[in-house]
Amino acid sequence: MIADNANLFDMEKITAKTIPAFEPLASGHRACQGCGEILAMRQAIKALGDDIIVISATGCMEVVTSPYPQTAWNVPWLHVAFENAGAVGSGVEAALKAMARKGRLSSNKTKIIIAGGDGGTSDIGFQALSGALERFHDFVYLCFDNEAYMNTGIQRSSATPWGCWTTTTPTGSKSTGKPTMKKDLPAIVAAHNIPYVATASPAYHLDLMNKVRKAAAIPGPAFVHIFSPCPTGWRMPTQYSVRVARLAVQTRVYPLYEVVNGRYTLTRKSKKFKPVKEYLKIQGRFRHLSDEDIKTIQQEINEGYKSLEAKAV
Repeated sequence: MIADNANLFDMEKITAKTIPAFEPLASGHRACQGCGEILAMRQAIKALGDDIIVISATGCMEVVTSPYPQTAWNVPWLHVAFENAGAVGSGVEAALKAMARKGRLSSNKTKIIIAGGDGGTSDIGFQALSGALERFHDFVYLCFDNEAYMNTGIQRSSATPWGCWTTTTPTGSKSTGKPTMKKDLPAIVAAHNIPYVATASPAYHLDLMNKVRKAAAIPGPAFVHIFSPCPTGWRMPTQYSVRVARLAVQTRVYPLYEVVNGRYTLTRKSKKFKPVKEYLKIQGRFRHLSDEDIKTIQQEINEGYKSLEAKAV
């Protein structure tokens, strides 16, 4: 639980004029053109400063930022396996506590940041993450959700939306893409009763940066789920990443909210939302969908958002 919400919400917020100058992620990395995930990663880590240790699960961000013998990281960074980022982060956090207790550190203010994609978080790494949350280790987990296993060939994950084309959910006369709904990972994480859970999007960069900073300011585990468009896997022009990320929020495909001590709050509201068709039509991974399919998706989004509103205070 957050001991003092007032201290948390009175913290200095990042504005357009006060975006930190520090660059934890150097230019010259090898991300694809228009990669929304590397944009979101830079925004998130800039909000945290240099007193951090980043534990990174295998995935796109690990591959593009650390091609041996080079690195794009200007902060301590540790690559771990797909399945154990939560466990390794727990170990690093426990080691720092032990060193501080034995007087080998003058202070123990270094924040542990764990980063993983949707595959390494909602699928392969979920067991390690769930255990770390239950043990209440003090870290911030950043899930960069590009809705498939992009690094290994655009295979479906549990975060892939219904009806979406991937290389393992191909479309055809007897298939409409992925046959199951996207896993609601933030709600599952919130069910662990941790102090802070939030969703964020690189199209709303100040909202994203302030949520990450807020997550780092609290004691105990915090989780930020970040929408991360992938032009390569989503079959769209490279310049569309921010546009699609904004449309995801404007169509309610990806609502922005926080869960603080179990209390839901919508952090971006609107009286008028755009139809989901505007979001789907500019992505090749959805081009096979019929009008009836899109109607089904729209209905699912309407019901999901209504349920979220009912939870929100």
